[in-house]
Amino acid sequence: MIHNQWYAILESAEVRRGKPVGVTRMGEKLVAWRDSQGKVAVMHDQCPHRGVALSIGEVHGDCIWCPFHGFEYDASGRCTVISANGRTAPVPKAIKARAYPTHEAHGLIFIYWGEPAGEIVPPRWFTDLDDSFSYGSVRDPWAAHYSRVIENQLDVPHVPFVHHNTIGRGGRTVIDGPWVEWQDPDRFFVHTSMRLEDGTPARRADEMARPDKLFHLEFIFPNLWQNWISPQVRVVVAFAPVDEGNTMMYLRFYQNFMRTPVLREFTNWSAMVFNAKVAHQDRRVVVTQRPSRTDLRMGEKLIPGDSPIIAYRRRRQELLDAAKP
Repeated sequence: MIHNQWYAILESAEVRRGKPVGVTRMGEKLVAWRDSQGKVAVMHDQCPHRGVALSIGEVHGDCIWCPFHGFEYDASGRCTVISANGRTAPVPKAIKARAYPTHEAHGLIFIYWGEPAGEIVPPRWFTDLDDSFSYGSVRDPWAAHYSRVIENQLDVPHVPFVHHNTIGRGGRTVIDGPWVEWQDPDRFFVHTSMRLEDGTPARRADEMARPDKLFHLEFIFPNLWQNWISPQVRVVVAFAPVDEGNTMMYLRFYQNFMRTPVLREFTNWSAMVFNAKVAHQDRRVVVTQRPSRTDLRMGEKLIPGDSPIIAYRRRRQELLDAAKP
């Protein structure tokens, strides 16, 4: 995982008031909980005293309570009470749980994975996805490193083969481009043109202008992706790293063409049934890839159609290098 980045790791609905939630993310056991104001906190799921999981404890006001000896910790990880010493006794500063800066927006919970240096800029989101959109969602576990899962969503040439009976119908196997457009160092767009085999070679990105189509893909580092289908329809994914071999994919269908409450919810639900089917066509293939984690130089023989994957790998490696001590 890339340090010093905001990662979406949970949906807001997964963390309810009064109940700690234990999850594995970033290869670490974490506990998420809400204080008396509903603000979310995320900490290492281990009491510094005797190593018990805090996620099996309770929330008391603005603190999480260890079920073993009643130690209480606030959202910063600071121990505020050692019951055996008396509630008014001073607490040694060394008794502190590791906590992560959190940000909650768009129905997602983000943590800052790394060592903050000064003020942290909040995580970014898709600028053209506003509150006029509603969405349906599904949580989809994949037995693959998050880099493989991300690259699958940037992979254009696989569509007519893996999705031959869904989004890849028509047999358009020739890929012109893809054309990669960087918005800034950590956000890029992918534009492409897919066509039937007609005896002419695919055009490389440097041999063509950007395709004049509304449809495109967008990726925001480190783990947000959007399929821009039309002005009124999007598919969004947050790729939450679980550990080196697993990813939780938060898959959403957004639309703003149906706003009548009952019909809106039915539309979002039915679209998610289809989108989950498409995702599972991908998952069946991706979980077989080896090695599970990708790197900039790993011996794969890439083709021009893999240019979005190359762009992703290059920037990912730059961020990994920049985060090294």
